Amino acid sequence: MALNYQSGFGNEFATEALPGALPVGRNSPQRAPYGLYAEQISGTAFTAPRHSNRRSWLYRIRPAALHGKFSALLHPRFHNAFGDGPVTPEQLRWSPLPMPSAPTDWLDGLYTMAGNGSAEAGTGAGIHVYAANKDMDGRFFYDADGELLIVPQQGRLRIATEMGVLEVEPQEIALIPRGIRFSVSLPDGAARGYVCENFGAMLKLPDLGPIGSNGLANPRDFLAPVAAYEDRTGQFELVAKFQGHLWRADLGHSPLDVVAWHGNYTPCKYDLRRFNTIGSISYDHPDPSIFLVLHSPSDSEGVSNLDFVIFPPRWLVAQDTFRPPWFHRNIASEFMGLVHGAYDAKAEGFVPGGASLHNSMSGHGPDAATFEKASKADLTKPDVIRDTMAFMFETRHVLRPSAQALDAAHRQADYQQCWQGLARHFTPEKR
Repeated sequence: MALNYQSGFGNEFATEALPGALPVGRNSPQRAPYGLYAEQISGTAFTAPRHSNRRSWLYRIRPAALHGKFSALLHPRFHNAFGDGPVTPEQLRWSPLPMPSAPTDWLDGLYTMAGNGSAEAGTGAGIHVYAANKDMDGRFFYDADGELLIVPQQGRLRIATEMGVLEVEPQEIALIPRGIRFSVSLPDGAARGYVCENFGAMLKLPDLGPIGSNGLANPRDFLAPVAAYEDRTGQFELVAKFQGHLWRADLGHSPLDVVAWHGNYTPCKYDLRRFNTIGSISYDHPDPSIFLVLHSPSDSEGVSNLDFVIFPPRWLVAQDTFRPPWFHRNIASEFMGLVHGAYDAKAEGFVPGGASLHNSMSGHGPDAATFEKASKADLTKPDVIRDTMAFMFETRHVLRPSAQALDAAHRQADYQQCWQGLARHFTPEKR
């Protein structure tokens, strides 16, 4: 059955699964309709400016406070232990995370790759991948440490949240705010993808500057769920991530029991194929910031805590120009993934489901085969980059790879070989 959604990013939404479930004219009446409990969830400080204040009022069958005692839950592959000691400046690349052989749900399938900062510091990000083959049957999860940006690469995810249901497929993303409870099922039986856990300020649409009032990711293309509640009792499990560790508690009911809600703190989804790509139509090509979908601002003006950038299908027409991404070193740190197709700066080795990490000031760029091809290309003809979707999580601080990522069997130990074939073309004679 097709799902219904509400359109817009950061909008003030109002939705009810039963008529009259939303109180009229007040948020917390003495007796809420249908015998529901009124509960507010705030993603920002109460006193945050109106334009940046995020909160929603939920009208639910039971309040979120009702659950058993929490106890520690061990999950050796999903954590915020981003590695101790020195961080290598070496360029790193991984093949896709292998699919599990045993039944593994989305939560158990999470695998930490790298990160920086912490929830305690209120800055930084954790970067994870997942591979799963089982529904989260009777299990519910919330992350108190940060919001989750989920990027599916293989298989759809049906994400049932307190505020309604999102279904996301590869080349779409889901954004789950901090503290929102949810459960993931797999309509296609198996799934793999990427997750960025943002410890800093909430992700927002970037300002457009000289681009003007339209372009990049348009607010209307973000979709929020409509209210859809579960009234189920039984033996369930609530898992919380708090201060870098997992905790579990017993539940006697489904926590997805919100009958109505209103506000602007909500999960949402976005189809990356609707991104309005900006590019050069003369010479050179602009910085990768023109591919920015969402960003988390920092306390330094013009510097993000976290950027989410994509490299979608597009035309390359610039004249007297090396058209693929150029060689560069960057003050920021870049974690790249590939959802679909091929990335135009790498001829081989970087495959869908794979990942690479180029930390601050580590040199990187096109491989030897791509450089040679682009240097000899006929620039009277446009290049049409088709059937691709790559992305980048970029942070202002060094990304510390986890010990398991460094030691992983699917790490490509020979990644640097992709540049070893770059030939010497220097000719001292003026040409």
